[in-house]
Formats: sequence, structure tokens, C-alpha cells
Amino acid sequence: MSLLRVNDLTITFGRRRSVAVDAVSFEMGAGQRLGIIGESGSGKTVTALAVMGLLPETARVSGSITLDGHELVGMPDSALARLRGDLMSMVFQEPMTALDPTMRVGRQVAEVLLLHAGRSGDSARGQVIEMLVRVGLNDADRVADSFPHQLSGGQRQRCLLAMALINSPDLVICDEPTTALDVTVQARVLSLLDEVLTAERAACLFISHDLAVVSQVCTDVLVMLEGRIVEAGPVARLFSRPEHPYTR
Repeated sequence: MSLLRVNDLTITFGRRRSVAVDAVSFEMGAGQRLGIIGESGSGKTVTALAVMGLLPETARVSGSITLDGHELVGMPDSALARLRGDLMSMVFQEPMTALDPTMRVGRQVAEVLLLHAGRSGDSARGQVIEMLVRVGLNDADRVADSFPHQLSGGQRQRCLLAMALINSPDLVICDEPTTALDVTVQARVLSLLDEVLTAERAACLFISHDLAVVSQVCTDVLVMLEGRIVEAGPVARLFSRPEHPYTR
């Protein structure tokens, strides 16, 4: 049974209805690791934002997106907000814009538990510290009491990962989560992502322009070009026998 099913998704913007995503269809099962790869402007991030229900009001969306039986296209914002952080979550590319600079990191990670799991502040704090340790932050108490600007880029990205996974969502969407990190930190974060996703048995939709990065995290991949999927298949096959000229 599919966890996420996208069928004939088309997304346009502006008065002239410029097409950003054109008749995209794919499915994901529980626990699956699916990468979407393509150059900037190929439609991969717009597709991910459509799943999360985070597109701007200027976007016009047609087709169907179902998550665990819930139809997301046309769902009211209030209902989508209940699914975010519960059934699905997202790790963004740049943590300094994703994190609130005026709030301590521990409070931001705890918000998911306070809003969706009904935890109190004291019990949420303990789970936040545990999750920060799980994503490789051994000085978790200090990190939790820090503001985002007091942490390094790698630490901030780990905090976003903790925030996305703390409530054990079924689907985690990662939008180029290591692009802003140097190569050494990138490798560590990808390894931690793999470990935590495996432990949580969460499915992952991983957006990237880097096939090497996708090969570390995903088992299957979609290749997007100009808003369309031009090739799809297992990562191993795509590397050894690419079929589409763009993939090659």
C-alpha cells in the first residue's frame, strides 16, 4: 500500500500560468527512500512544497496528492497544519532561514511535541535533549539553550533534523539539506540522517541536484527536467544504465 501517491500533479504560477510542474506522478511506500534530482528550476522543490501544502497563494495546483489516504490538494490550511509535524515533516536547505532567530533552539524543537503530542514543557524538554543527542549533538543541553546564531551551520542543520523527526512522522521531506555545509560536515549529517530514518522507519523524499548525495541516502530516484519526470528507477540501475540523455 502506498504511503504517498502523487497523480498528474500540475502546478502553475502567475497570470500567464507559467508551468512549474507538468503532470508529475509517482508513489512511495512506507519506509522508502526516494530521491528527486534535477537542476535548479526543474520543479523538484515546488513538488515537495506542494506535498507539504506550503506553496504561495499565487500557485494553482491540479491533480492529486494523497498521504496515508488523506487528499492534500484542496485541503484547508488548518487541516494541513495538523498533518505537518505529525504525518509529515520537512528539513529545509538553509537552517538560518528555517529557524526563528529570536527563540532558543530547544523551544523550537519542542514546539512539535507541544502542538501535536500534547506534551508539557518539562516532559518535552527531556525528549528534545534525547533527540538532539541522537542527531549527533553531544552537548545537547547547551545547544537547546542556544539561539540559532550561536551554533555552527552543521549544528543548526542537525537541529532541523531533530525538529523534523522528533514526533516520528511517516514521511520526512529533505530539500537539499546539506548544500550549505562543507564536505566533511555534509557526510556526517547524511550518515546521521540515514541512521535516524532507519531507526524511526520513516519514509524520505530527498530533493537534490547531486546524484552522489542521493546515492548515499536513497534506493530509488526520479530525474526531473523542466517540470517533468524524464527517468525513474533504482539508484543502482540509474548509475549503471542511464536511459535518458539528460540523465547521462
